[in-house]
Order: sequence, then C-alpha cells, then structure tokens
Amino acid sequence: MASSEISVSDTSGTDDGDDAGRAVTRGTAVQSVDRALEVLEIVARLGTAGVTAIADELGVHKSTVSRLLGVLDARGFVEQVGERGKYRLGFTIVRLAGSATAERDLAKAAQGICDMLAEKVGETTNLAVLDEDRAVNIVKARSESEVALRTWVGQGSPVHATSSGKILLSGLSRDEVRRRLPSRLDSFTETTVTSSTALEQELEAVRSRGWASVREELEIGLNAVSAPVRDHTGDVVAALSVSGPAYRLEPDDFASVAADAMSAALEISRKLGYVGD
Repeated sequence: MASSEISVSDTSGTDDGDDAGRAVTRGTAVQSVDRALEVLEIVARLGTAGVTAIADELGVHKSTVSRLLGVLDARGFVEQVGERGKYRLGFTIVRLAGSATAERDLAKAAQGICDMLAEKVGETTNLAVLDEDRAVNIVKARSESEVALRTWVGQGSPVHATSSGKILLSGLSRDEVRRRLPSRLDSFTETTVTSSTALEQELEAVRSRGWASVREELEIGLNAVSAPVRDHTGDVVAALSVSGPAYRLEPDDFASVAADAMSAALEISRKLGYVGD
C-alpha cells in the first residue's frame, strides 16, 4: 500500500519565503501523521509486523519506519514483541477504544431514560460528557412541545455557560478546573459568569445541592438545569440536562425539574454500577 503524499509547491525565491517555509513544515507534519496511521493499520491487519515488512508495504526506507515506530512506541500505540522482534498494537489503542466503547455504552444506557424524562417534564433533555472545556451532547430526547430547541448529538457548548458544563466541572478538583479554563471567561449574555472566582463559588453550591442551573447564560431566552451521572467509582461521568425556553422553564420551576432530572440521572448511574444514594 503506497503512502499518501502531500505535495507542496516550491515557492523559494519569492517574497513569501516565511509562509512557504511554514507550508512546507505543515505538509511534512501531515505526511508524517498519515504514514504513522498507515503503520498502525498495517500492524493491526497483520497482528505483528517488523520494520522491513512495514517499509515494504509503505514503499519507504526502513529508517523512516524505524523513526515512526519509535514515536508510536514511546506513546504506547505500539509495543515491541521481544527485544528485537516485531511490533504489535499497544495499550494506548486499547485505552482509546475502551473510551469510545464506554461512551457508546453510556448513550445506550441513557437514551430510554432521557426519552421518559423529556416526556415527563415536557422539555428537551440531553446527556453530555466533558471534552476539555466543552460539554458535548451524546444523547438527545425531544419533548412534544410546540417549541423545540436546536440541539443535536455531537454539539459542544462552553462548560462555564451551561448547566451540563457546570455539573461536569463540579466533578473535578479546583486545580483541574483552573487548568481547563482561563481566568477570564467568555461572555455570551449579560448573565454569563465570566469570573473564575465566581464560577468556583457556584460550583461549590452545585456540589452541595446536587444540581446546576443556568438562566439565559449561553443564549437569551434559554434556561436549563442539570444533574450528575456517576459511574461505579462515584465519579461524575456525564450530565443530564433539561432545557427549555425561559418563558416556559422559569426559575421557580428549577428545583422541581431538577428533582426529576436527579432521579433520572441516578437511574442511569445505577446502570453504570453506581451504588450511592
């Protein structure tokens, strides 16, 4: 299998030398990534493979393959079988695959419960997981209400401006929250929390009462409440949210809707092996 090549035009001698240099660097980096992925595919297909076999498949010199394998080995994507033997896929691949499987299992466990919650409260429900500084929806259930929210699976939202995000952050230590977020947070509406100190204080309140809420912090006219979903270790692994138009999901309703969300979130947590209250 020949390696995909990334061609870069020769722009030497022009006034754009710096840009050309950066373009060459980017092209080389992309080609290296492409070849590294091909190495993984070859090893996965063959089970184990040596430098010579991989080089023959790629049509490149063995020294190139050796360098790629050295990087992949250092990151745990491949591992050597014996001191000078062939290579096989490493534990990092297993870990990444396990993470994807866990997310699919979580979505499967939650869909029916999200559907029932949406029907009960008459609003849209979402299940979100944490992706660095974003809350990413992996499950959605729409109510039969006339006005539906434009949310979709795979959509990411800023954690500090969403109820799901605040639940997910509440499961982290203060140091981890600070690592993920800047000291000054983006503002989306007049009510968005933009101070890291104010956010930390709110997260303490979330941990204490067991649910989070936002009042038009991400979008004008949009309110939401969320509850934590925990795994068998007790860690917060997802957030179950109920969101709706501000005229329909009013602050006076937050506590009662949150109670329904907490009950549904606990049901999902039980499916994940959680045994707490």
